[in-house]
Amino acid sequence: MLAIARQRMLGQSFKKILPAVSVLRSYSSAAKQITVREALNSALDEEMSADPKVFLMGEEVGEYQGAYKITKGLLEKYGPERVLDTPITEAGFTGIGVGAAYYGLKPVVEFMTFNFSMQAIDHIINSAAKSNYMSAGQISVPIVFRGPNGAAAGVGAQHSQCYAAWYASCPGLKVLSPYNSEDARGLLKAAIRDPDPVVFLENELLYGESFPVSDEVLDSSFCLPIGKAKVMLI
Repeated sequence: MLAIARQRMLGQSFKKILPAVSVLRSYSSAAKQITVREALNSALDEEMSADPKVFLMGEEVGEYQGAYKITKGLLEKYGPERVLDTPITEAGFTGIGVGAAYYGLKPVVEFMTFNFSMQAIDHIINSAAKSNYMSAGQISVPIVFRGPNGAAAGVGAQHSQCYAAWYASCPGLKVLSPYNSEDARGLLKAAIRDPDPVVFLENELLYGESFPVSDEVLDSSFCLPIGKAKVMLI
């Protein structure tokens, strides 16, 4: 009962806050609305289409189309060589992803929840994040670690931690946490194109929320720069 009550309260709060904030953060020429889930899916699709080096791996990303349906339709379109369902072994498939990045591929590694990334922390921090430093810039590790992060409705403590501050404290990692559909789409495309490891933290509560986006945001060339602040007038 507590979980249900909390979910209803969170939903009511978001409904009051989201419309006003989304108008401020969107382009003035907003043409349509898409959910954060659709924004992430379209970003993955377009980057995989544009660059054959991009591939996806993680638990249930293929045949099940993602625990949160972020990878929906991608296995059918790109095949099992580029959308890889992995065993439940974060340390194993994360290590494979980092190794693939060493050789010039561009893996997008999904954690079903970022809480499970603790199983792969050595690969994320010591293998991916530190390689550029330890090699004096000679080794590039173009890998994205993405998945739901932070508190969600009706889940236990082992699914509720926020890792933004954890990973932001580690040299060698770029940490992104998008808010609306424009952010999710533009920043995920930038993360995939980046030559360095990126931790991409998504909010589970926002996956199904819709935000207005413009034709510019929907263009396949759209990309948001990493590290440049968005100035908001409130």
